[in-house]
Amino acid sequence: MAGPAAQSPMKLMALQLLLWHSALWTVQEATPLGPASSLPQSFLLKCLEQVRKIQGDGAALQEKLVSEAGCLSQLHSGLFLYQGLLQALEGISPELGPTLDTLQLDVTNFATTIWQQMEELGMAPALQPTQGAMPAFTSAFQRRAGGVLVASHLQSFLEVSYRVLRHLAQP
Repeated sequence: MAGPAAQSPMKLMALQLLLWHSALWTVQEATPLGPASSLPQSFLLKCLEQVRKIQGDGAALQEKLVSEAGCLSQLHSGLFLYQGLLQALEGISPELGPTLDTLQLDVTNFATTIWQQMEELGMAPALQPTQGAMPAFTSAFQRRAGGVLVASHLQSFLEVSYRVLRHLAQP
């Protein structure tokens, strides 16, 4: 059996060989891949196809986001306008007062919901719009005529809003 002095150089040599091998392995892993021609052509074509799909999907999503931002902004602006018009109709008649109040509350809630959706998507402007000048209905006839016009246009606006929101909800 060899003595401790003979085993020490063997251990040292084995340790050096192990260190040299691990250093060589690390260098080998750090070298870049060879030319692309060493990869199968079908793999490269599939990768290229996936990249093009992702780019196309990204462009489509960006277009949808831009159109969604415009739709939601117009929807919010329209609801904000109708909030003001409904406020101008206050006092139209005692019988319609509770219905008008409920309608005002519903339109306000709808506008708030749209605004919150715009904020969640990061599309809300820095400031909410301010109400412009609203018509002043001075006579009972003007209030009744204004009420009919506002209700008719609001109904049309809400029907279009419903179709727009259904379109935006589709994948």
